Amino acid sequence: MPVAITNTKHAINSNQKEPMKRTLLALACLCAFSLAALADNNEKAKPDNTATNERDRSGETKTSGDQSNSSADLKTTQAIRQALMKDGELSTTAKNIKVITANGQVTLRGPVKTVQEKAKIDQLAKSAAGGAKIDNQLDVKGSN
Repeated sequence: MPVAITNTKHAINSNQKEPMKRTLLALACLCAFSLAALADNNEKAKPDNTATNERDRSGETKTSGDQSNSSADLKTTQAIRQALMKDGELSTTAKNIKVITANGQVTLRGPVKTVQEKAKIDQLAKSAAGGAKIDNQLDVKGSN
């Protein structure tokens, strides 16, 4: 009799393993497809800022390395930066623009979210700069 019981248990275990194997195989396939879809989405989400990088390397545009160390230029940059930080309506993106002052000329560069932010920053810079010439090169996101 013990032999018959062993065979019955073996038959039951074998029958229970088949659905489990199928379930595991289905889950493995589902995971593989999900990972492939995620990888595909990540490739599409990468921004292409090659043109911006080339423009910045060309030497034709101002970068933070062009900031003058004269006390007048530093005070102008500081006054504009403080005005931007005090404004509660500007987005964090707008507050993080580049403010570069050299020889009394202020260059504003970087992305902003709206045309209104661009105009507001220009107004704040003109007020804080005390007559310095403002070169507004701000880019509204999505307008490039």
